[in-house]
Amino acid sequence: MIYKRGCNSKGVNETCSKCGERGSCGVYWYKFMWQGKLIRESTKQGNDKVARQMEAAHRTSLARGEVGLRDKKPSPSLAEFIDNRFEPWARGTFEKASPKTWFDWYRVGLRAIKSYKPLADSKLNEITSETLADFAAHRQTKGLQVSTINSSLRVARRVLRLAVEWGAVESSPKVKLSPGERHRERVVTLQEEAKYLSAAPELVASIATVLCDTGLRPEECFRLRWEKIAWANGRHGTLLVTHGKTAAARRVLPITPRVRGILETRWEAASKPVEGWIWAAPTRSGHVESSSLKKQHRQVFKTLAEQDQKNNQKSIRRFVLYSLRHTFLTRLGESGCDVWTLARIAGHSDIRMSARYVHPSEDAVLSAMARLGGHKIGHNENHTNSGAVARRQLTQ
Repeated sequence: MIYKRGCNSKGVNETCSKCGERGSCGVYWYKFMWQGKLIRESTKQGNDKVARQMEAAHRTSLARGEVGLRDKKPSPSLAEFIDNRFEPWARGTFEKASPKTWFDWYRVGLRAIKSYKPLADSKLNEITSETLADFAAHRQTKGLQVSTINSSLRVARRVLRLAVEWGAVESSPKVKLSPGERHRERVVTLQEEAKYLSAAPELVASIATVLCDTGLRPEECFRLRWEKIAWANGRHGTLLVTHGKTAAARRVLPITPRVRGILETRWEAASKPVEGWIWAAPTRSGHVESSSLKKQHRQVFKTLAEQDQKNNQKSIRRFVLYSLRHTFLTRLGESGCDVWTLARIAGHSDIRMSARYVHPSEDAVLSAMARLGGHKIGHNENHTNSGAVARRQLTQ
């Protein structure tokens, strides 16, 4: 069989901006079994007919004994593949376009993989699910959280899958994540939200309010710019999200009255700039980062705990800023929003991610069925009569 390896490059002599390969994207490969061994080679052709002819010629040569089985290139170790191919690709792809993805995910995960010698020194074609399970068990003995362990496993899975795509190995093992990972499913109540905002400093309270009313990812909120705010659009204005995890993250969201009030106050305090970061800060990126708010975020709960202890009240359970996005989407789903609209607002690339927020009630189901009454479906009197007339005409 033949198949096409296509990324972003259009010619065999171009370098792909997605995978970093040169001369392998956009061309056809063929593979077939011969005497129990897998034969797979690139045709270096973009024409499927020529590729099929080359595959047939190779099969014929093997059948006639004119050529033997070609020796396979020795498989590199996982550490060698990471150092020579994967890490340069990941750094070049994400370091500037998405620094958080590179610094907080890929770089940390790759360091964890290379620090475990039994996995790092293994040849790519020798790595099995058991090898990866041993790696996870080793990480667990260090007292790391399940989410941290699974993060490094996901990086390993990405490395191995790209090794297959780039032809460094024939197949990749199944990566099984460790169970018990805690997800950010904390929903903040209206009372908890009010207490938090009352105790938070101005910057933290403003960002938290925007997250509560728009459902933005914290990283999307930090990267908001003045030129992306349209004060005259919609009822209270709109904001354009241009940066996110996926292509679906680019979207336009309406602004609520209290978000408009916050943005107008900051805009006027900054002398009404035409462009620039909304949450400007003296950081390398020029805007607020999650690390900038962690200390202030923790201080809010410390202040609330002291106040509640003084007033003999129960303290609110802690949450992370990302929980405010989950809270907004949960409230949106409970309001009756359909999954397609919710996915558009949330910037989800897959509606399965949005479906967990939408739980139609029995009344909503009955109401949806009732709305079908206006459509010409099912059986009605006119439909029955017209059917009877047609049957009579056929029998005459």
